Amino acid sequence: MVELSKVDQIVQSYATEKTPLIQILKAVQQEYGFLSEAVLTQVAKSTGIAMSEIYGVATFYTLFTTKEKGKYIVRMCNNAPCHVKGASAVVEAVKKHLGINVNETTPDKLFTIEFTSCLGLCAVAPCMMINDEAYGNLTPEKAVMVIEEYRRKGSKL
Repeated sequence: MVELSKVDQIVQSYATEKTPLIQILKAVQQEYGFLSEAVLTQVAKSTGIAMSEIYGVATFYTLFTTKEKGKYIVRMCNNAPCHVKGASAVVEAVKKHLGINVNETTPDKLFTIEFTSCLGLCAVAPCMMINDEAYGNLTPEKAVMVIEEYRRKGSKL
């Protein structure tokens, strides 16, 4: 059972905002890691906003997630420049190494793989981003080495 009292505190901190829902959802997601049904229900209760409206906002914007994700979000570029320069092989190597597919999370909750349309790093394609750190000029082997470095960091925390 998730302790939801923090939701009420977050909602209250935005009480003077004219349209605070996006800010509330951002803060709640930061606190809980994702927007679970229980968390969204509590936001609805605390704000008086209809659950359908809250769910619509939570599922419309890509910055929000209603599914639990790993500590490290591996964003794989699948735009044309990356694809032409071998991104498919990089993606396959990462998926095989982690034992998951795109939009899945490893059982240890360390990694989630996602596709993104462009990271803006076409000059160093193929590329990927892990959380806020970008990696370019990838080969399948280099991508796996980067993943392993994050695994070592993650297992120490």
